[in-house]
Amino acid sequence: MLGNTSTSDSSQNTKLGHKDGHRHDQSHNHGHDVGERLYIHRHSLVHPMPAHLKILAGLFFIIVAVSTSISNWPAFIGYFLLISVVLAIAKLPVKKILSRATIEIPFVLFAFLMPFFGTGERFELFGLSLYREGLLAGAAIIAKGTLGLLVAITLSGSTKAREIIGGLERLHLPNLMVQIATFMLRYVNVVSDEMERMKVARSSRGFEAKGVADWKILAQAAGALFIRSYERGERVHLAMLSRGYLGQMPVMERAAISKLQSAFVFLLPAIALIILISTRVIWSRG
Repeated sequence: MLGNTSTSDSSQNTKLGHKDGHRHDQSHNHGHDVGERLYIHRHSLVHPMPAHLKILAGLFFIIVAVSTSISNWPAFIGYFLLISVVLAIAKLPVKKILSRATIEIPFVLFAFLMPFFGTGERFELFGLSLYREGLLAGAAIIAKGTLGLLVAITLSGSTKAREIIGGLERLHLPNLMVQIATFMLRYVNVVSDEMERMKVARSSRGFEAKGVADWKILAQAAGALFIRSYERGERVHLAMLSRGYLGQMPVMERAAISKLQSAFVFLLPAIALIILISTRVIWSRG
């Protein structure tokens, strides 16, 4: 009986181990490494779209939005509604979107100061003397910057970093830039792990950064990390040369693109362009 009990316990532990390993694999595949932290795993219509098509769609949409005058405020209302629909289709969490949008706060604060400086026509608002041109420029920074940020959040949340680099390669970005981005993405995890191990080593020796006096040790650690990273880069480059690297990375097999996916490239900017033209016509008649 004891033998049967131990056997059943070991089998249960084995099953639990398989489950834990499966959960670990799932979490890893869903973007918990440094290079994939912006990716949000969802089953949506946007996620499976080819990366280079999403890049083109976002780029064309931003071009239409940036070329719109800030005085045409109905068009910007339409743009924000359009990008909100895309975010809803991508099923990206609202909390994630808002937390990532906080990166824009410094630019928003700068835009709020612009109406107080400038030249030209002035007017009073709530007892404050403001410049009209400065107010329009600040509003343009906030509106257009927010639209660009929402496009970037949509792209990064629905596309893995490696897929984005592959998309840039398909768009014929200079090969050297693609390779630099590829290796940066590959080794940012290695450098991050190295930095974490150095931090653990310092903590195990009782080190705790408390002030300016400890900056020398932190600077030495940063220098050592730089040297290790540089030497690792040299070794990797020599290993690539020994394997026949001639400045070109091997091209992976590319999946076929359907006509529906190709139409997606023009759908988002086309709707934005329709919004721009229609609002201009209505605005001019009014």
